[in-house]
Amino acid sequence: MDVTDYLKMYGKTVNELGMMIREDVFRQTGITATCGIGTNLYLAKVAMDIIAKHNDDHIGMLDEESYRRLLWNHQPLTDFWRIGQGTVNRLRKYGITTMKGIATADTDLLYRIFGVDAELLIDHAWGRESTTMEDIKNYRSKTNSLSSGQVLLRDYEFEEAGVVAKEMAEQLCLELVRKGLYTDRISISVGYSHIYEQPHTGGYCTLPTATSSAMTIRPAIHDLFCQTTKRNVPIRRININFDRVFENSFSQIDLFSDTAMLEKERKVQEAVIDIRDRFGNNAILKGMNFLKGATAIERNMQIGGHRSGCEY
Repeated sequence: MDVTDYLKMYGKTVNELGMMIREDVFRQTGITATCGIGTNLYLAKVAMDIIAKHNDDHIGMLDEESYRRLLWNHQPLTDFWRIGQGTVNRLRKYGITTMKGIATADTDLLYRIFGVDAELLIDHAWGRESTTMEDIKNYRSKTNSLSSGQVLLRDYEFEEAGVVAKEMAEQLCLELVRKGLYTDRISISVGYSHIYEQPHTGGYCTLPTATSSAMTIRPAIHDLFCQTTKRNVPIRRININFDRVFENSFSQIDLFSDTAMLEKERKVQEAVIDIRDRFGNNAILKGMNFLKGATAIERNMQIGGHRSGCEY
C-alpha cells in the first residue's frame, strides 16, 4: 500500500498507521501481521522480511540511508528479495557476498555476469526502486490469464488428485463469472513426489468456444488430467491455468450449445457467488467437496497470500 495520502487524513506518522493496521488485522482475524515500511516498494519488502520479523512490535522501517547502514553487510544474501542461491553462487566466484559488495563492484563486471538483470540488482544494492504502486495499478497486460495452484499436504493417489483438480476448475469458473470473463484455452500441470525422477507432466487444450461454464470446463480439465497424469506415481502439486481470458463482449455461442442451460447455469453460479460473499466460502458446497482427498473446504478456511508491506 502507498499510504502517503492517508497520513494527514488520520493524523498519524507512518509507523503509527502501520501499527493501527496491524491492530485492526489482529482484532478482526486473530492473526499477528508483520509490517514493512519503506520509502519505496523494495525497502518496504526488505524491512518486512529482514527487520520486522525480528522486532517485538513486528514493524520494520527503512529508507536508503538506514538500509545501507543496517543491511549492507547483512548475510546471507538470499534473505533479500529476488536473490536466490544461484545468484549468490555466481557472485561468490568474484568475492561478492554482501549488498555493499554489489553496490561497490565494477558495474561492467555485473553486466557481464547477469546481463540486463544487473540493473535491478545494482539498484536494489543501493536501496533504489523505480516502480511505484501507481505503476502497478496502471499496468495492463497484453495477454490475460487466470490460474490456481496448490501444493498438497501429502502424496496423493491419482483418483484423489483428480477430485482436487475438479474442485480447482470449479472455483476458477466462479472467478470467471465474478469478473465477467470467458476462456477458450485451458492447461494443467501436475507435479510428483520428489522420489519420482520426472518432476511434472501436463498439457493444454482449446475449447470449441469461449465460456465460463463449469459444465464445459470441468470435464475438459478432467480429460486433460487423465490424459497427461501418471496413474501410479504419488502426486504432490496441481496447477490449472485458463491461458486466455476475454471480457464478455468477446464471447460467442456455437451452434451446438444449449443456450437455455448455459443461462441457467450462469444464474446458479451468480447465486453461489452471492451466498459465499455474504456467508463465507463454505456456506454452499458440492458433493465432491466431501470426497476423499478434497481440499476446498480446508482451503476456504485459510487466508492465502503474503503479508503486506507499507510504502510511504
